Amino acid sequence: MIECVVNISEGQNPGKLAKLSATVTADLLDIHTDSDHHRSVFTLRGALAPRLLSASAVNLLNVHEHTGVHPRLGVVDVVPFIPLGNSTFNEAIHERNAFAQWAADELGVPSFLYGPERTLPDIRRTAWTSLFPDVGPRTAHPTAGAICVGVREVLVAYNLFLADATMNTAREIVLNIRQPGLRALSFLVDGQAQISMNLTNVDIMNVDTAYDIVAQYANIARAELVGLMPMQALTKIEPSRWNELDIGVDKTIEARFDELLKAQ
Repeated sequence: MIECVVNISEGQNPGKLAKLSATVTADLLDIHTDSDHHRSVFTLRGALAPRLLSASAVNLLNVHEHTGVHPRLGVVDVVPFIPLGNSTFNEAIHERNAFAQWAADELGVPSFLYGPERTLPDIRRTAWTSLFPDVGPRTAHPTAGAICVGVREVLVAYNLFLADATMNTAREIVLNIRQPGLRALSFLVDGQAQISMNLTNVDIMNVDTAYDIVAQYANIARAELVGLMPMQALTKIEPSRWNELDIGVDKTIEARFDELLKAQ
């Protein structure tokens, strides 16, 4: 099974979000929305739902009207394909490449590829300067911008809100905690400093470890799991900490797949 976690540059308009969600109801595992980031993360099953969602987003949204704290290249900003179960990395690469070609042919939107070629942060740093799209037009779509289309293993997206820290402190924390398996950015969200992390290898950097690392530098007001996490990562953490860390069985990929199957 292929999972796809599509990041859409819309997190403020309930009507538009309802229209976007309606296009992928049959394959929607989770949606996480943040108005300050002005971003929604759709966790989807399979390769068809990402196309349906992307087509709807390109039709509804305009990247030039977007104002949010999270960086973005387009209205459909990030489309990573993730192999689960018996699916292979090569199958995920095939779906990634097919999606990028479809986006170019059907939507006229260019795509930057990440995975074996480069990382997503590499694209963020160099897009439109030294790096140009791998697939599709060499210039951005007039309203949709461009898409970062990737392939990766399962990661955990995780936010920590700091209780009494300034943004200067948050930026210093980010510089101190970045390491293999932990990518981090700092944002001001609802007046509170936030450390936003991607845990790219939960075998070496799980949710509890990341929480404890940040807690060495500042008091944490609350934690926020963005999207879903694998059961394998959850079971490595003491259940007594699950509530503090904003995790649980109901927030695992496996549990949501089971719910989706039962509903059909």
